[in-house]
Amino acid sequence: MPVEDLGFRRAAPALAVFAAVRLLGLTVLAVWGAVAGSSPHTLLSARWDSLWYARIAAEGYGYEVVLPNGDVHSNLAFFPLLPWLERLVSAATGLSYGSAGLVVSAVAGLAAAWGIFAVADLLHGRRAGVFAVGVWAALPVGIVQSMAYSESLFTALAAWALYGALRGRWLTAGLLAAGAGLTRPVGAAVVAAVWVAAVLAWRRGERSWRMAAGALLAPLGAAAYVLWVGARTGSGLLGYLDVQGGWGNGFDGGWAFARFVGAKLASAAFPAGVGLIAGVVLVLWLYATCVRQRQPAPLLVYCGIVVALALCASGYFGSKPRLLLPAFPLMLPPALALALAGWRTRRAALVLGAAALVSALYGAFWLNGSGPP
Repeated sequence: MPVEDLGFRRAAPALAVFAAVRLLGLTVLAVWGAVAGSSPHTLLSARWDSLWYARIAAEGYGYEVVLPNGDVHSNLAFFPLLPWLERLVSAATGLSYGSAGLVVSAVAGLAAAWGIFAVADLLHGRRAGVFAVGVWAALPVGIVQSMAYSESLFTALAAWALYGALRGRWLTAGLLAAGAGLTRPVGAAVVAAVWVAAVLAWRRGERSWRMAAGALLAPLGAAAYVLWVGARTGSGLLGYLDVQGGWGNGFDGGWAFARFVGAKLASAAFPAGVGLIAGVVLVLWLYATCVRQRQPAPLLVYCGIVVALALCASGYFGSKPRLLLPAFPLMLPPALALALAGWRTRRAALVLGAAALVSALYGAFWLNGSGPP
């Protein structure tokens, strides 16, 4: 695909679809808030993790909460790129840090949509790229893409890093992977994908300083932050793991999640347990389909690590749907199916529109209820 095909004109339909889905979600949230007496702005920018990010932007690191059971929730658990950008936008515009986070997420969401389109377009063509963006935007928890959270920022960095790796643009891939590593712990998935792409290129006979430099740059963001946390806490390389442990986060192979689902099945919340099992089966089936469709190895490695960390972590289980948001390669099989269905644009738009409406309604209900922790 020629470089000029990544121009705005080629990606414009995908960006328009993303913007329309997000606007629908925000409109439904506003109407829901007017009826329920809640503030959409507060729900999007000043609850749950968004408060932690805004505090870091305002005061830096060092804040922690000690729970009655002795667990310590430290803001060192949150990676720094989003608060840095919130501080930058706030200084330039005078917005509050929470509002600045919404600006960052809005811009990052468009960048993520463009990156997802670029990857899908490269592999399957423009029509599949538009559908991939539409399906990603209309996920049930898609409202998180409009929150002052780091999912949109991370997905943008990851998608463009993977695109760079697939195209052999090693410096771009390495730098973006380093940025992803400064955004979320799962940045390790982007690093692994870039390394796999570099190894495969090396096996094909490529020998370039750019490839070596990209591979070396990729882990620097995550490594720098983890080492800094270790030095600050005095716990060395395990310092960040200790911080996450204070939040109850860890990797147990999915045992805690299995017990959680089992408890649902054994209680009055049986339908919720069945729904959780169906959701996990769907995610695993989509990943198996990605493998059967022979997605490039870097995408499979990236997506596999994101899915494994989301499903097999022992942290708060309500977070798992949003933790899967960056696993955008899972959207390629349904996007390809829609692209090959032979539907006219109007029929396809109706299907995506219905999915977007369901997503918008669920997002409003979710944020006015338990919401993403």
